[in-house]
Amino acid sequence: MKSPGPEFPPDDRQPSRSARRREALDMLAFAKQLLELPPSRVAKLELPDDVAEEIGNVRKITSHIARKRQLGHLAKLMRAHDEAEFAPARAAVANDREAGAREAAATHRLEALRERLLAEGDTALSGLIAAHPGIDHQRLRALIRQARGEREANKPLHAYRELFRALKSLDEGQSGMKA
Repeated sequence: MKSPGPEFPPDDRQPSRSARRREALDMLAFAKQLLELPPSRVAKLELPDDVAEEIGNVRKITSHIARKRQLGHLAKLMRAHDEAEFAPARAAVANDREAGAREAAATHRLEALRERLLAEGDTALSGLIAAHPGIDHQRLRALIRQARGEREANKPLHAYRELFRALKSLDEGQSGMKA
């Protein structure tokens, strides 16, 4: 009769090949994110010295294939470190992405408001005035009129941009009051 073979407690098992590959690809993606950051931002992150130095080396490489190979080396170097060493850097990168997403959403909202003001005119402006009673509605009305004229005459969109800046300053003033 054969012996059943050695039994390993669940804690002693190695991660599966698929799990190791997922971890490696995750570290490679994180290394790419670090390379996309400006050097001044990377310097502020709490990264191990050898990893920060290797990021600088990868940045210097211009050849596509060589850069890809060096990026793989960077990810391998990062995997040699404990995951906990990268937790603050991962959190900082995630915060940067969230802030960028919030900023993009605010920009899209302001662009939609500007388009609604240009399309609907006084109807949309009266709603904006009701939401912000202290705004200079005469200036906004003039900017809307000028922006429409520029758009119809196919001229440079100076008033169009100025209207966006006015709406942005109004939005920043409102968010400043909330904070």
